[in-house]
Amino acid sequence: MNTQDAKRVLETALICASQPLTLREMRSLFADELGADSLRGLLDELGRDWDGRGVELVALASGWRFQSRPELREYLDRLHPEKPPRYSRAVLETLAIIAYRQPVTRGDIEDIRGVVVASQIVKQLEDRGWIEAIGHRETPGRPALYATTKAFLDDLGLASLEQLPALDVGSEPPAFEALQGRLLDAPAEHAPAVENAAEAAATPSLFGADGTPAIPNPDPADP
Repeated sequence: MNTQDAKRVLETALICASQPLTLREMRSLFADELGADSLRGLLDELGRDWDGRGVELVALASGWRFQSRPELREYLDRLHPEKPPRYSRAVLETLAIIAYRQPVTRGDIEDIRGVVVASQIVKQLEDRGWIEAIGHRETPGRPALYATTKAFLDDLGLASLEQLPALDVGSEPPAFEALQGRLLDAPAEHAPAVENAAEAAATPSLFGADGTPAIPNPDPADP
C-alpha cells in the first residue's frame, strides 16, 4: 500500500471513529505491517493536510481524533444552543487539586481547601469520568487515592498532565479559571453538577488576590 492510500485509510478510520484511536488500533488497520514510527509519520502528514481547515487532527491522552477548531465553536453552538453544564466552585477546586497534586486522598483535599469534601462532589467527578481511585494510602483507614483519568485530559484537549495550565500564572488567569473555561466546553456525556452560588461564595480560593497559587503541599514529606 502506498503512502497516499495509507493516509486515506487512516483519515477514514479517524473520521468514522466515535472515540479517539490508539496507535495499536490504527496499526491493526494495516494488519500490523506498518511500524509505529511510520504510522506517526503518516499522522503528521495527515495533520498537515488538514492545516487551515475547520477540523484538525489532535493527539489526546487516549489516542488521536479529528475535532473542530476552537475558534469555530461559536458557530457550531448555534446548531445546539442549549447552555453548557455548569459546575460549582467546590467541584472544580476539588478537581484542580486532584489534577495538580495527584494522587491525593479526600483528607489531602480537605487540608488544602479548608472545608469538608462532600461525598457528592467526589461522586460527581467520578460519574463524569474525570477522576478515579487508583489505590489506597497505607495509613490507618487506608483512604482511597484519587487521580485524573484519560477522559479528563481528552475533554481538556490535552495529551498529558504536563500540558495543564501552569500554576505560576503571574498576571494570567489562575489555573482554576483556565480549567473551568475548558471543562465547560467538554462534551456532557454524563450528568453534570449544578452550580451552587452559595457554596461557591463560601469556598476558599486556591489562589491569592495576586493570582499566585495558594495550594499547600498535602504531604509534609513531599518537598
